Amino acid sequence: MRPLDYRLIAIVDAALADVAPLPDLAARAARAGATLIQYRDKTASTRLMIERAGAIRAALADTGIAFVVNDRVDVALAAGADGVHLGAEDMEAEQARALLGPRAIIGLTVKTPEDATRAGTAPVDYACIGGVFETLSKVNPNPPVGLDGLKALRRQIRAINPALPVGAIAGITLTRIPDVIAAGADGVAAISALFRADDIEAAIRGFRTTIDHGLKERQA
Repeated sequence: MRPLDYRLIAIVDAALADVAPLPDLAARAARAGATLIQYRDKTASTRLMIERAGAIRAALADTGIAFVVNDRVDVALAAGADGVHLGAEDMEAEQARALLGPRAIIGLTVKTPEDATRAGTAPVDYACIGGVFETLSKVNPNPPVGLDGLKALRRQIRAINPALPVGAIAGITLTRIPDVIAAGADGVAAISALFRADDIEAAIRGFRTTIDHGLKERQA
């Protein structure tokens, strides 16, 4: 497994196929400053997901940037990805770890206090607090947790596992990053704000610069 750098997860969603081929988007994001690439696909067949994931992995081969698959441990294994990102309804992290091995990257979505407790005790490499703000990229029946919810969930996770990186997703824009980092996020994940920007590379560079500045300010 490559060393985990959680600062900016660029999520290459299958719905972005109208923008450019998914492997191209992944490679562009990696070269522009994304530190982790995630492939997410809620509709494709297993066979097609494996094909797409394999193509993304190949496109990232010379970038040094790690690659995880959303939800699907089987696809991650078959495509040779670096790991998987699990939601609350997916396979338990302990089972995923047993299948993927000790060197795989495993991330976990956190939306509730129960999720936070699970993330703090599970064999995972990072947690991502979901639903911070409203988003159009995913149907979410739960209301956004907001910055206060982010702070509370992050505090709960770190009380159990002080070293676990905790990020944020949903509705993260460039202007919101300083507040999200100040609230305790160690990184952010984004889809539309990166890949539907007029200039994808400029958007990713802007995110990285703002994230890095926010983390430096928080440590000062």
